[in-house]
Amino acid sequence: MAEAKVRSSREPIIEAPPVAPDDYYRFEGGYPDAATMHRAYGEADMIRALNAYRFFYPTVSGAAIVRGNETVGIVPNKVFGILDTTPLQLVFTANSDTPYGPLLLDLSIGPMVVELPPGPLIVCSMDINQRWVADMGVPGPDAGNGGKHLLLPPGYEGGVPGGYFVHRASSNRQIVGVRALPVNGDVKGAKALLSTIKVYPLSKIVPWTMPTWLDISDEAQDTTCLQWEDNFQFWEVLHATIDAEPAYSGYHNEYGELAALGIEKGKPFKPDARMRRILEEAARSGCAQMRVQSFADRRPDAIVWPDRKWQWASLRFEDGDFNAKNHLDPEAREKWFFQAIGASPAMFRRDPMAGSLYWLGLRDGNDRYLDGGKSYRLRVPLPVPGKLFWSVTVYDALTRSQIQTKQNKAALRSLFELKNLSGDAVDLHFGPTVPAGKPEQFIETIPGCGWFVYFRIYGPQKPAFDGSWRPGDFEEM
Repeated sequence: MAEAKVRSSREPIIEAPPVAPDDYYRFEGGYPDAATMHRAYGEADMIRALNAYRFFYPTVSGAAIVRGNETVGIVPNKVFGILDTTPLQLVFTANSDTPYGPLLLDLSIGPMVVELPPGPLIVCSMDINQRWVADMGVPGPDAGNGGKHLLLPPGYEGGVPGGYFVHRASSNRQIVGVRALPVNGDVKGAKALLSTIKVYPLSKIVPWTMPTWLDISDEAQDTTCLQWEDNFQFWEVLHATIDAEPAYSGYHNEYGELAALGIEKGKPFKPDARMRRILEEAARSGCAQMRVQSFADRRPDAIVWPDRKWQWASLRFEDGDFNAKNHLDPEAREKWFFQAIGASPAMFRRDPMAGSLYWLGLRDGNDRYLDGGKSYRLRVPLPVPGKLFWSVTVYDALTRSQIQTKQNKAALRSLFELKNLSGDAVDLHFGPTVPAGKPEQFIETIPGCGWFVYFRIYGPQKPAFDGSWRPGDFEEM
């Protein structure tokens, strides 16, 4: 692959556009001529479409999570999943550190109870827009001690009994992601713990059969929106999604922008040829713009340490909704959801109370993108400051999912491959060929394919935040 020529993230990417000529818009007696009318409407609709694309990308990605799980046999309220992820599954920046339990719920039947046993479970419930609804388990109000969590559907005005941790949902479809920590590397025990979770309606008169659990670890799966993100189908999926759910009041203004494009709840989506062309181009351009924001981040606050190339995977840490003190941070929201799925306050904290810590690595020490045709070393000082465990996972830059190679492995993990480390540091290796030495400390990459990593620490400690401990940069060998 030809070496990418990339400007420093601190330089402007483009120059300011030239000023439009005086006759770019023509008005006769104050009224637009035909060319001006066509140009102005075209530009206004394109601006609306690009803004809508970026804002509703998490919604379309959320719909892909639901559809991708249903494809392999997960059924809302009836069949839940158990998943020990591998590169076989296309999931935006999923990891194979902990088994997952994908639970799809439909609250249109009324309030539902998620009853957790005591144990190391990390649970996040989000709506179809990937808006945070609830943390449960270790990062939640039960703190891993078990408890009954009550999810109330949108607009619910009925009584709420005592004895529950209560969460108000903003869509009927809930994507509940459960992770069971494999204590001492016990994956079998972690998967067994998942199946002890109980889910049932609050009302005793709602017909109900206890859900079954399906192990989909060996199933090829795609829960991403890759097939839709750069074409007209993006808008078709978006329309179908908002049409199926109660309107969320927080998106009132954004729904208005969609309506101006012909996408409105309760109405058919039938764009004419002109609008279809605009929406197709907006999907292509919007996807490209989000890729640039994600992998060529120009914000100085993306950098973790001034002498390293590591970035914060999330630019915002205050809450799970990407809010700064006085405004929403759209760049942070767009960067995260182009790379990842789900968000919660527990994921983004930058202090020793955080449950986990994510750093993004996509450049070497010379500020060049990581190239699948080259070999690299990453030196990690020991011990890594985490109370639980740590890992480095490799992702394909095109799919943002675990890299798929004949090695069929994408992660180096302290609970597994790296569990017997000693000394002051460990060298991890990445490249198209296995280096001499320790193949268990190597991940294969693909020539012609860019890649990046997430460095994760679970139960991060103070040195991970105050800069007294830090990993090296990737070094080309």
